[in-house]
Amino acid sequence: MGEPNELIDVLFVVPPHSLLLDVAGPAEAFRLANQHLRRAGRGPRFRLRYTGPQVQAESSVGLQLAALEPPPETLAAPTWLVLVGQPSGLLAQPDAAMAATVRWLKQAMRPALRDESAGHRLITICSGSLLAAQADLLGTRRCTTHHELLDALRALAPLAQVVDNRVFVLDGPLASSAGVTAGIDLSLHLIAQMCGDPVTAAVAKDMVVYLRRTPNDPELSPMLAHRHHLHPAVHRVQDAVSAQPAQAWDMAALSAVAHVTERHLLRLFGEHAGVSPLHYLEKIRLERARQSLQRGASVTRAAEAAGFNSDLQLRRAWTRHWGGSPRDAATSTVRRCE
Repeated sequence: MGEPNELIDVLFVVPPHSLLLDVAGPAEAFRLANQHLRRAGRGPRFRLRYTGPQVQAESSVGLQLAALEPPPETLAAPTWLVLVGQPSGLLAQPDAAMAATVRWLKQAMRPALRDESAGHRLITICSGSLLAAQADLLGTRRCTTHHELLDALRALAPLAQVVDNRVFVLDGPLASSAGVTAGIDLSLHLIAQMCGDPVTAAVAKDMVVYLRRTPNDPELSPMLAHRHHLHPAVHRVQDAVSAQPAQAWDMAALSAVAHVTERHLLRLFGEHAGVSPLHYLEKIRLERARQSLQRGASVTRAAEAAGFNSDLQLRRAWTRHWGGSPRDAATSTVRRCE
């Protein structure tokens, strides 16, 4: 999906009466991701753009959205084309602007999206999947939409594999989500793919949302697990450990980061994260060791980079949490046990 540091155009398609949260929620997640990347000394990954059949459009809640770009005929840069939802009344009786949007998607965007090597991606939020279906963009791929619209999507896209009861579904360059706030969940997942788990955790914390995954998505990374809480002291410790797992952490050092006593930190972690601070530290170190091994590092080098005192300490922790041997990481996917 593009080079590691290549800027991605996130192009929101905004016809009149678009659901405002379908635009603002994901857009804010991408904006915050850029902000955290800059703080980490990295370049931004996302360029937010907005297009529509009219230069100005009234949103679903009456707020006017102005200075929309004309719909482009080609996609010059790697682009994530975001189709947002519409009120149910407009879906039943599409107006001229919606008809024009469907024509543009079918005539200009469908050929562009077929070139998967270009790094383009189609993202649908809520009833945006129905718009994609009307423009023949779904093909035979797996997809989802709002639970009240699943039958309508099946009727519009009979070849597509419509999945029930999913927050979001990924199938190649197609990423579809259910209703409204599910667009934020999907955006966080895509940010994790492009920017890494620490950036995603920071964005989720800023937005005060959970990091959710559906049963068909990859398992929750240890870098994101145990963070479904709002306690600032626990987050401070988790941020510090994730950023520098190899540091000589002990309970005294961790409690200093949290600005609480060791006993109080132990209680806070149990209450809000569901694990002890040292158990959390070990899981983060294991994940860093696994990543190093998959990049070709030796067991000795991976143990050192992750903060383990020896190969033996890494092996014992690996067996305790995951079973098997660290050498398995280079050839297979490890089952992460919570």
